[in-house]
Amino acid sequence: MDDDFSLEDNLSEDELDDLTEPVSNEEKLYEHHRIVVDKGQEAMRVDKFLFDRLPNVSRNRIQHAAEADYVRANERPVKSSYRVKPLDIITVLMNRPLYEEEIIPEEIPLDIVYEDRYVLVVNKPAGMVVHPGHGNYNGTLVNALAWHMKDVPDYDANDPHVGLVHRIDKDTSGLLVIAKTPEAKTNLGLQFFLKTTRRRYQALVWGTVEEEMGTIISDIGRNPRDRMQMTVLPDGQGKHAVTHYKVLEWLGYVTFVECILETGRTHQIRVHMKHIGHTLFNDARYGGNQILRGTNFSKYKQFVNNCFESCPRQALHAMTLGFKHPVTGEQMDFTTPLPEDMTLLLDKWRSYISHRELE
Repeated sequence: MDDDFSLEDNLSEDELDDLTEPVSNEEKLYEHHRIVVDKGQEAMRVDKFLFDRLPNVSRNRIQHAAEADYVRANERPVKSSYRVKPLDIITVLMNRPLYEEEIIPEEIPLDIVYEDRYVLVVNKPAGMVVHPGHGNYNGTLVNALAWHMKDVPDYDANDPHVGLVHRIDKDTSGLLVIAKTPEAKTNLGLQFFLKTTRRRYQALVWGTVEEEMGTIISDIGRNPRDRMQMTVLPDGQGKHAVTHYKVLEWLGYVTFVECILETGRTHQIRVHMKHIGHTLFNDARYGGNQILRGTNFSKYKQFVNNCFESCPRQALHAMTLGFKHPVTGEQMDFTTPLPEDMTLLLDKWRSYISHRELE
């Protein structure tokens, strides 16, 4: 990996108090569950009682909550061994408000590249939303992670102390690191903030990128004419953003490039490449799903439309991810090959160029 192309972004979520921290006099607690025990209920440990009644919550996590005094019987903290009695009022409190949409574990396959007790590295497919929101409240990577780690004591998908350290767009494929413990997330978040992590993307863009290597520097912010887009703004009106790029292959009317972020702004690669006249291929939000370069011949239009169908999303892949292990300090570097849709797309353009040169 070229040192000239080291980078990173920091898109960590805001952090709240840890569920398993001891209760203090100043700590504000929120009720998440309230159960009135039936009249005919036989004596039973409260951890088993709650495990039988709360979906998608492990017994281990209930025990952790009880140790932190977050499980109450008739308004008084109880331990896991407490035996519930008829008409007891059992409540579970947490030190964060009840979300409108709790993250529910879903049995969704994950492409796991690496895993130990502290971190998990996954290869996200294009089309998968990373985090619930904006109408996507299930089927996300976070729902899949919640299922995969439902029995991991320190992992709670609804607790921002753990989980995603950074994100990529729904229709971008590639590598993501997930912190399984609060300490790991703090450590990894700092690495991202200090730009000591390594992440490089590969993309197919419209047009011939003339300079073999270059750097784009600008402010990026919300597009005032289209709130669904980000755009380059005059200095001081957005967030400072720096993207390094390098040409990997010229393919006639498109160019295969590598992009590395010195900063991590929303849609940064997509916005910066469009800014220099090279919109990502098939990037619908930024106009890349139109024929932006080439001829007016019907055969060419048919060829490009076939390319759009073979890779029905922006041609962007987070290929390389590197960071220091949050516990051992060992340098960890991961690379995942281009997914099939982008590989097929490149092969189509190579074939088109070779046949055009023979004409």
